Amino acid sequence: MNIQKTMKALPITGITNAEDAALVEVPVPAIRPGWALVRVRGFGLNHSELELRHSEILADYIKKPIIPGIEGVGEIVDPSDTGFAVGAKVCMLMGGMGRAWDGSYAEYCLVPSSRLFTIPPAARDLSWTTLAAVPETFYTAWGSLFEGLQLKPNDTLLVRGASCGLGYAVIQIAHALGSRVIATTHRKAYAPLLRDCGANEVVLDNGTLAKAGVRAHKALELIGPKTLQDSMNCLLPGGICCDTGILGGVFTLNRFDPIKDIPNGRYLTGFFSNYPSQEIMNELFSFVAVHGIEPIVAKSFPFEQLVDALAMQDAGGFQGELVVANEGHR
Repeated sequence: MNIQKTMKALPITGITNAEDAALVEVPVPAIRPGWALVRVRGFGLNHSELELRHSEILADYIKKPIIPGIEGVGEIVDPSDTGFAVGAKVCMLMGGMGRAWDGSYAEYCLVPSSRLFTIPPAARDLSWTTLAAVPETFYTAWGSLFEGLQLKPNDTLLVRGASCGLGYAVIQIAHALGSRVIATTHRKAYAPLLRDCGANEVVLDNGTLAKAGVRAHKALELIGPKTLQDSMNCLLPGGICCDTGILGGVFTLNRFDPIKDIPNGRYLTGFFSNYPSQEIMNELFSFVAVHGIEPIVAKSFPFEQLVDALAMQDAGGFQGELVVANEGHR
């Protein structure tokens, strides 16, 4: 593959709303030992990247200037000494990507071998748009369901805050597994899509689901500490609650008393999506391909329209995931 000397990218140095963002010409990253150069073919837009642009960029631990993007898919163009093959289809995610080192909002991305994973044969014929919607969103869903909740086919799963990209992925995986899914949302208009994804029941969330009689074997908390206590109170004996999201804007539990606040015979855990492995990515991508799961993509943008994608992200109100992908380079 021919490698350009310069590339288009979207670096930021301070608080950056969509109207302040721009694609600019920057040098293609120089190869170094232990890192491989990837031609970026697509990526999803994540809530954490919005948080980075709107506030976290001011933190001392953020490298500046930084190219955002905590995930991506693409092809190896220069493997250096990593052992990857030129042209291999790969995904990349987490581990400081888009914060400690430049991320995927660019035509090329230099990635440490520990954060690169080959896409298994079962999924290699999927479109770049589909592949781009999988890595971070579906990995977080997968880890939350199987590592955090130990989900089984006969379980009833409560998905708290389901009408988001992660929530839709969770429902699709759980439905394909055979679990019964109760999905919550604040917006009645989102109920049809939640059912289309596989939710057996959709509940309008008033903040007090336990009092309303909602019960489940497993609960995935995507709103976060704001509703965590109520979600735990919805658990059946032996049930597990996994805290994964922070959509409620509350990040910690104040005056949390585990003896009193975790109901007897129930369990509380969490999932931090910073530790993917090749084995898990193989299982995940293969599951998506074998079960014919089509990620819920609100809109896909070509890379040249990345700023438009950021504007839609800033405006909110969409259903599903925003994806940037160039299908012309399959």
